[in-house]
Amino acid sequence: MTENKIEELSFEEALQQLENIVRELESGRIKLDDAVAAYEKAVTLKQLCENRLKAAQLKIEKIEVSPEGDVSVSDFAEPEA
Repeated sequence: MTENKIEELSFEEALQQLENIVRELESGRIKLDDAVAAYEKAVTLKQLCENRLKAAQLKIEKIEVSPEGDVSVSDFAEPEA
């Protein structure tokens, strides 16, 4: 699968393919050359998933309701560690 085709995948499709590659690699029944190619594809899929998650996070707004019942919307903020 070319990188252009990978970019067309939905988040869920990319994640499923990534999970399949991980299972295949963990099984240990894959030839070395195939394992290297699968790993390279997995890196691309992982990056795609991360980018899609970041994009979604930027779109999320936090809805807050005050004790008085007033509704306000603010930008999503990452939780503090």
